[in-house]
Formats: sequence, C-alpha cells, structure tokens
Amino acid sequence: MTARSVLEDTRQVQRAVELIRLGARLQMLQAETALPYERLLRLYKEVAGRSPSKGQLPFSTDWFTSWQPNIHASLFFNIYSYLLKSSPLDDVEAIAKGYQLYAAEVSALGVEPLLSITRAWRLVRFVDSGMLATIRCTRCGGHFVGHAYELERDYVCGLCEPPARAGRARRAGAIH
Repeated sequence: MTARSVLEDTRQVQRAVELIRLGARLQMLQAETALPYERLLRLYKEVAGRSPSKGQLPFSTDWFTSWQPNIHASLFFNIYSYLLKSSPLDDVEAIAKGYQLYAAEVSALGVEPLLSITRAWRLVRFVDSGMLATIRCTRCGGHFVGHAYELERDYVCGLCEPPARAGRARRAGAIH
C-alpha cells in the first residue's frame, strides 16, 4: 500500500476545484486528477452546488471543423499552444489557463463562448492522438483546427471565406 502525500492530495483537490469552476464534466476530472470517483462527486456537488451532468462526452471531430466552432476552437488552441511553449505550465494547467483567456477574449467581443472547458480538453486530446491538427490558411496565415489528413495546400479559413449562410443568420458565437 502506497502512502499518499498530503501536499499532492491538496494539489489534486485544488486542480479539481478550478476545473469544476470552469465547468468541467466529471469524466474530465476523473481523467485529470488522481482523486477517487466518490470524492470527486462530493467535491463537485460542494463546489457547483448541484450534481454533475450525466451522459457521454462529445466525441466527434467534425464539431471542431464546422464554421463557427472552428473559429472558437482555433482561437483556444492557438492560446493553449502558446502557453505550452512559453510557460512552465503542465498540460492541464495550460488547458485551464488557455480556456480562461479564450473565454475572456470572446466575452470582450460581446460573444458567448461556443467552446466549453470539456470540449477544449477533448480538442487537445484529438490533436494529441493525431485525429485533428492545425492547418495554415493560405490567405491570412492563421493556424486553424482541421482534420489531420486534410489537404492543406489550398486551405482557406472560415474567416477569410465564410460560408454563404454566414451573412444571413447572426447566431450566438459569431466573431466579427
């Protein structure tokens, strides 16, 4: 039987509390902390004031490549990548900080964030597993999330060339 460090246990609880406050789902907490399920459940109820959402996590890469979600996902992923390169944060800390910066930036534009912390976490996992990658736009030079095996020679992002339906419907999440 291994002895658990009180300091490490405290760090795990702090990480879980921060992720819960950002809206993380229980499955994400289980994957990113070493805390037992029952303890995470009690912690979730105490911090969020309600039981955690039920159901499976989103698993489609297609959501991240559709027009508006792609812009949000790409903004988050570029912030996350920059944080990983320029700071001593570990992966989960970079996801949490990147998500906070993404949400603040989008909110400053008066737009509701389309990406949840759990979707942001899934996005990072999809890129890590090689299912998604970043593709450089040939017009603006920005890096956007796309399918890993997509032909990128003539890629044009959704900001440079919005779909025809983009002008007609001003839905929540549109970044102008």
